[in-house]
Amino acid sequence: MQFSENWLRTMVDPKMTSDELSHLLTMAGLEVEEVEPVAPPFTNVVVAEIREIAKHPDADRLNVCQVDVGTGTLLNIVCGAPNVRVGMKVPCATAGAVLPPGADGQPFLIKVGKLRGVESQGMLCSAKELKLSEEGGGLMDLPVDAQVGQNFRDYYQLNDLKFTIKLTPNKADCLSVLGVAREVSALTGTAMILPETHIVPVTLTEKLPVKISAPDLCGRFSGRVIRGVNAKAPTPDWMKQRLERSGQRPISALVDISNYVMLEMGRPSHVFDLDKIHGGLDVRWGKEGETLKLLNGNTIAVDPWVGVIADHKEIESLAGIMGGDSTAVSLETENIYLESAFWWPQAIQGRARKYNFSTDAAHRYERGVDFATTVEHLERITALIVEICGGNDHVKVGPMDDHVVNLPQRLPVKMRTARANKVIGVAFSDAQIADIFTRLGLSFVQEPGLFSVTPPSYRFDIEIEEDLIEEIVRVYGFENIPSLPPVAPNAMLIPPENTRSAFTLRRQVADMDYQEVVNYSFVEEAWEKDFCGNDDPIKLQNPIASQMSVMRSSLIASLVANTKYNLNRKLNRVRIFEIAAVYLRDAQVVDGALSLAGYDQPKRLATLAYGPVAEEQWGQASRNVDYFDVKADLENLFAPKTLRFSPIEHPALHPGRSAQVECEGKVVGVLGELHPRLQQKYELPLAAIVCEVSLCALQNRDLPTHREISKFQAVKRDLALVVKQTVSAQSLVEIFQAEISKAESCKFVQDLVLFDEYRGKGLENDEKSLAFRISLQDTQGTLQDETVEQAIAALILAANLGVGARLR
Repeated sequence: MQFSENWLRTMVDPKMTSDELSHLLTMAGLEVEEVEPVAPPFTNVVVAEIREIAKHPDADRLNVCQVDVGTGTLLNIVCGAPNVRVGMKVPCATAGAVLPPGADGQPFLIKVGKLRGVESQGMLCSAKELKLSEEGGGLMDLPVDAQVGQNFRDYYQLNDLKFTIKLTPNKADCLSVLGVAREVSALTGTAMILPETHIVPVTLTEKLPVKISAPDLCGRFSGRVIRGVNAKAPTPDWMKQRLERSGQRPISALVDISNYVMLEMGRPSHVFDLDKIHGGLDVRWGKEGETLKLLNGNTIAVDPWVGVIADHKEIESLAGIMGGDSTAVSLETENIYLESAFWWPQAIQGRARKYNFSTDAAHRYERGVDFATTVEHLERITALIVEICGGNDHVKVGPMDDHVVNLPQRLPVKMRTARANKVIGVAFSDAQIADIFTRLGLSFVQEPGLFSVTPPSYRFDIEIEEDLIEEIVRVYGFENIPSLPPVAPNAMLIPPENTRSAFTLRRQVADMDYQEVVNYSFVEEAWEKDFCGNDDPIKLQNPIASQMSVMRSSLIASLVANTKYNLNRKLNRVRIFEIAAVYLRDAQVVDGALSLAGYDQPKRLATLAYGPVAEEQWGQASRNVDYFDVKADLENLFAPKTLRFSPIEHPALHPGRSAQVECEGKVVGVLGELHPRLQQKYELPLAAIVCEVSLCALQNRDLPTHREISKFQAVKRDLALVVKQTVSAQSLVEIFQAEISKAESCKFVQDLVLFDEYRGKGLENDEKSLAFRISLQDTQGTLQDETVEQAIAALILAANLGVGARLR
C-alpha cells in the first residue's frame, strides 16, 4: 500500500514528524517498508510566466523569451522547447539554481551565460529535467491560476513523502488512505477529517435492470445510471498528483475517479459504458465454454468456479477482479453505469491467480471490503464525476439502485480482561481497554472483566478473543511491552540414543563433500512424468507459477535442475543433497495432528554427484564419479547396518546401472545412474549418480553392544568359485552369510570380502570366477588348520548347493 503523506494529513494530522509517524505505524503492525521523497532536491525554481517570444537571430530552433518570475524585472531566457508560447506558465530555474543530477551523476548548476551570442538568465524546465517524469517532450505546462514567483516546490507540493506500508493479509481495512487515517487517529487520539461527500440530486428516473443469481458470490450490488458525461474532460492536477504518488498511472477522468476513490476509501468500483450493455445485468457464476476479453487485452475461459457480471448477450466483467473490454469506457463515452458491490472474499480468493495476474480490486475483495458503505462510496464517485466530467447542465443522474441479498452476520466476540493481561503481560484495567476499543471504533457491551465486541462492517479480521487482544496491544504499542524472561518449568528432554536427528545427518552428508540445497516442493508436471512415471500427480489449485503446478513425489528432479543451473554457470563438479518431504497419494492415511487423509508425506534424503570424484589435484588421477562411489557413501551413512542392493527398473535411472536399496529386509530407497534419456533431455554432458532413501530408515540406528576383541592372530583364506555369469555376487554373499549364521563350523568367520572377478581363458563363455577373502578368528585361542578347513568346506558346499558353484 503506497500513499502520499500530505494526502494522509488531510484526513488526520497528528503533531509529529514524518519519522515519528513512520515509527508509530510500524509499531502498530502497519510496517512502513519505505519512505521516500516524491521528487529529488532542487533549489531556486519558481513559477514563471512567458510574456514575449522572439526568434533567436542565429538559430532557427531557438527562441528568446521574456519571462516574468515575480521580481519586477523580466528575465531574458533562451529556450528551444517546441511547446513554448506567450502566456504559458512554467517552472523556471533562475541563476544559481541547482537542478537534480544528470546522466553524469553531478548536480546541474544554472548560470547566466550566452547561447549563440544571446544572453540567457535562467532555464525554463520540463518535467524530465526536474525528475518528475520520464516524459521530456516540452516545457511543463502549469495551470493558469499558478501564482507567478511562488516557489515551485511549494506550489507543486514536492516537499511531500511517499509512504509504502507492508500490510499483513488480515489488515485489509488499511488498504486505503481512510483506513490508515483511522489507525493514526486511534493511535494518537487526533480527530479525523473525513472527505466531504456532496449528495448529487437525482435528475433521472432510469434504472438498469439488475439480477443477483448467486448470493454466495455477491451479497450487495449498488449501481446508478449517469447520462451526458464528458469523458474527454482532463483529470485535475491534484487528483493526478495523488494517484501518481500512490503508484497509479492516470488514464482518463472516469477511470481516474474510480481509482482515486478506491485509494481514498478502500472500495474498488467499476464504470461501464451504458450504451454497450445489452439489456440488464445478471450477477452469477460462470458457465463452461464462456469466454471474456478483459481490459488488459487477455481473453480468458471462465467456468463455474469464477463469478461474472453478464448482460443478456455476453459476459461484461470478471466479478470483483477486472472489467471486460466490450463495455469499457472511452473518450467517446457519454452515458455510464456506476457499480459498487460487496463480493464475498471466499468467492474471489484464488480467481485472479487462476489466470496468472493480480489486480488492486481482487487484492482488496479477497481480503474483505466494507459491505455497509457501497451507497456512500457511489455518492462520492458520482459527486466527483459531476464535478470533473460535468462541464454543463446536461449531466443527468439516476437514482441509487441498491440490491441487498446476503450480507455477513456480525456476531459479538467476547474477550476477558484477565485473559488479555495474561497474554500481553501487562495489567490493563477495564477502563483502559474500553478506551482503546472506543478509539478503534469498535462497539461493545461491557461487564466487569468481560467485553462483548461487535466488529464493524469494514473489519474482517476480528473473529476470536485473540484478535481483540491483538488490537489492544497494537494500540498500546509493541515497543511498550516490557521484556521479561519467560516463567515456566523447564525439563531437559534427552533424545533417544537409537535415533539420529536430521541435523546430525546433514552434518554427516556435508562431511562427505556434499552441499545442501533447498528447493520448492512445487514442481513441473512434466518432471513427475519423466522422473517418477507419475501420470496422476497431486495438483495445486492455485500454483504460484505455471511451472510449479504439482507436488513432487521425488527429490531427484529438483537435484537435476540444480545441477543444470550450476553447469550453466561453468561449474564442472556438483555434489549436492536435500532433505525434504515428498507427497504421495495413500488411501490408508487418515487425518491426524500432522497428517491429511489420503496423502502420505514421508521425508527423504536425496544426493546427486556429477563430474570428477574429487577436485583436480596432483596427488590423485582425475576420474568421474561412478555408481560405486555413491554406493560407498550410502553404506557409510547406514553403517554399521548392512545394505542389500538388487537390480530395479526405475523411470529416472539407467536400466543396467541402478538398484533398490534394502535395509533389514525393507526397501528404503533407490540408487543409480541417471537414465540416458533424461541425461539427453536435460542436456547433461555426463551421467549423474543419484540416490534417494527414506530419512526414517537413516535416523534409526542400533545401539552399540559389547563384543570381546580377540588377542589371537586372524587366519585369512582366499576362495575362488566358478559360477554362471547370470549369478550375481550378491547372491553368493547371501548364501555365505546364511551358512555362517547357522553352521557351527563357520562361527569363527569374521569377515567376507569380494576382491576379484575374472572372465576369460580357462573358463567357459557363460562362466565367471568370483574370488572372496575370508577372515577367521577365535577369541579363546589360535585356530587350527582343521577348524579352518571345515569352515571353508562348509562354505564351498553351501555355494555348490545354492548356485552350482565349483572351486576354481
